[in-house]
Formats: sequence, structure tokens, C-alpha cells
Amino acid sequence: MLITQAEPSLVEQHAARKKRYVLTMAVRGVSLVLAAVFYQTVWLMIIFAVLGTVLPWIAVVMANDRPPKKKLDAHRYVAPRPDRILEDPAARRKVIDGGTVIDG
Repeated sequence: MLITQAEPSLVEQHAARKKRYVLTMAVRGVSLVLAAVFYQTVWLMIIFAVLGTVLPWIAVVMANDRPPKKKLDAHRYVAPRPDRILEDPAARRKVIDGGTVIDG
């Protein structure tokens, strides 16, 4: 658990992406070996061969992708409520004159 709302450092992000890449490429290697092992069962060999062919592209896309940025609650202009628009702002202020509070 993070104490702050800060994103993980770039080094941590890079390490996580490298770990995902290595894991995906390991699955690809296993898929190619299994495609060779199951060469007599054609449908199974095709599945493993396609998986071994597509996984490098997926691994590269995942390795180059950064985690999504956090949506910040930006301070935006908030229009006054309609029931407060016609109110006189001077009527709500208190005027201090020589230590005495005079309601305006």
C-alpha cells in the first residue's frame, strides 16, 4: 500500500514491464515446444503454433505500454446555483468598523 497518491517510479514501472515481457516470451517458448511435441495432432499443433506466433507481438505491445494515468480531481469552475445568482453579495458581508461588527 502506498502512503501517497504518487505513481510508481519509472524504474519500478520498467521492471514490471520487463517481468511481463519475459513471462510472455516464456509462454511463447513453451507453446512452440508443445507445437513440436504434438505434431501428429494437427489441430493442437496449429493452436500452439499460432499462439507461439502471436505472443511476441503481444509481449512487445505490453512491454511498451505504461500503466494508465490516475484521473485527478481537477479544480474546475463550478457555476453558482440558480437560487444564489440573484442574491446581492454585499448583503451577506459583515463590515468591521473600529472593532464593531455591523451587519450589512
